[in-house]
Amino acid sequence: MGRKYIDCREFPSEPKCTVAISADTEKELLDAAMQHAVAVHGYKDTPEVRKQIAGAMHDGTPPVSLRAA
Repeated sequence: MGRKYIDCREFPSEPKCTVAISADTEKELLDAAMQHAVAVHGYKDTPEVRKQIAGAMHDGTPPVSLRAA
């Protein structure tokens, strides 16, 4: 299994979030991204939010520029 990432720049938010998180496993990435979503964006840790996050994961590492994604 290769590295995975999720990039907040893909989602409109206030404040404009530029965080990208990567990990070697989907579980590790999901847990870290969920912690970020709760702490920074005020989401509740629910199965629905976890499903949305899991669906936004990409293979590889975050691009330097969002246009490269």
